[in-house]
Amino acid sequence: MNRREILALLGTITALPPSALAQQPNAARRLGVLSVTSADNAIGHERNGVLVEALAALGWKEQDNLIIDWRSGGGDRARIAQLAEEMIALKPDVLFAVGTPSVEELRSRTTTTPIVFAIVTDPVGQGFVENLARPGGNMTGFTDYDGPLAGKWLEMLMQISPPVRRVYVVYNPATAPFAPLMLGTVEEAGRALGVAVEPAPVHDAASIAALASRKDGGLLVLPDFFTMIHRTELLTAVTEGRVPAVFWSRTFVDEGGLMSYSTDTAEQLRRAASYIDRILRGARAADLPVQNPTKFELVINLKTARALGVTIPSGLLALAHDVIE
Repeated sequence: MNRREILALLGTITALPPSALAQQPNAARRLGVLSVTSADNAIGHERNGVLVEALAALGWKEQDNLIIDWRSGGGDRARIAQLAEEMIALKPDVLFAVGTPSVEELRSRTTTTPIVFAIVTDPVGQGFVENLARPGGNMTGFTDYDGPLAGKWLEMLMQISPPVRRVYVVYNPATAPFAPLMLGTVEEAGRALGVAVEPAPVHDAASIAALASRKDGGLLVLPDFFTMIHRTELLTAVTEGRVPAVFWSRTFVDEGGLMSYSTDTAEQLRRAASYIDRILRGARAADLPVQNPTKFELVINLKTARALGVTIPSGLLALAHDVIE
């Protein structure tokens, strides 16, 4: 190639429109992250940090070869919908949806942009994917629920002393459409263990406060972004009523709850980063199987147990990953 041909080739490249230049191999890729809860707190900052660190370990560094657009809905469904609209307009290469409402809002707006989800319950039952092994469509990800989990929550409550003979299952029907799946498992386990199980739906501050009157049993709080956002009110009701409760996230126990048995959220985010990496490198979301959780953690707050006047058996304490004194 002579000098004139080289100059002509350079001129052709320079003349390419910005959209074409953006597709060059060295151009930064774009990831859109939409979370149900707020990023303006310790939990949000920690989760974002885990994701950034995991992506960097795979070669994707923010503000280097990866642009990350962060959006958090703060539990406001209308706000989440608005942010989903904004996110689609940014034309990301991949979308990362944290929580069921984020998935619902994004999937209603795109059938082509790949979506990786995390902290989502029953994606098949909710119609997000065809099945776990071959999700089909444009999304895949990681669930926060494994079948036996709900039964284990009930078993934990049954082991404390004095024993619990009635268990109220707490959730918001409007924000936890998957609750019947878990409730059925809890009811089945209740029949086997000889304990009465009753739904205790909540939807506002008043219904949460009324939980303090459930002094004849214990509470089992199901995974739900509503219960996470209103955890202060939930913990207040539990304290005022001196009601033993088991929760779906260790965040509740760190803030004064009695016990939790949950998936490892940080591990889910790290695994999600691996799928984001694979999609950015050419994999199709439809070909990546949805994965159930593999790591669980039992956390017990002994200070709360003493305040409630309940005793945690030594066998259960021995199984705990963390005991708060």
